[in-house]
Amino acid sequence: MADWQWVLGVNVWGVVHGVRLFTPMMLDAAKKDPHYEGHIVNTASMAGLLTAPNMGVYNVSKHAVVALTETLYQDLKLVTDQVSASVLCPYFVPTGISQSHRNRPADLPHQKATKSQLIGQAMSDKAVSSGKVSAAQMAEMVFESIANDQFYIYSHPQALGNVQTRMEAIVQQQNPPNPFAARPDIGEKLKAELRS
Repeated sequence: MADWQWVLGVNVWGVVHGVRLFTPMMLDAAKKDPHYEGHIVNTASMAGLLTAPNMGVYNVSKHAVVALTETLYQDLKLVTDQVSASVLCPYFVPTGISQSHRNRPADLPHQKATKSQLIGQAMSDKAVSSGKVSAAQMAEMVFESIANDQFYIYSHPQALGNVQTRMEAIVQQQNPPNPFAARPDIGEKLKAELRS
């Protein structure tokens, strides 16, 4: 529970507080200046559009950021043409995210990691370290997307096939698709490690 509270506190409440603080300031600036333009970019993740196994709290937190930002975008469109919003959904970008435990609050109990947490951390470390898009390149994509008033910002658009498959399953009322369909070897390895 402490880990859930920590992750949701950072990934969801951090975004909520940012939106709560900056949106009124931007709307006020827009009322005072007809040439003012403001834009909020919230960082979610491809995990906000997918449901990879072994990542429950992270998936939940990033889905919340996507939903919050989509709603913010719609709300802003009702009240102004001068302030907008986008959601950033990076995939595997080496930013230090796989070492987020370095920021664990000192007063949060350090419990022994579960087997699934250790396996998940190892998989995340490997995936993030193999990322081909740098944080600097991601920043350039963000600025370009703001200039184009593009809502969804992706570091790896090739991952959208998995999102499309998930959305089709939702619309067709099918069970969630196999996240390892393209790489069954990884799915079998994870299953074997978790069941051993």
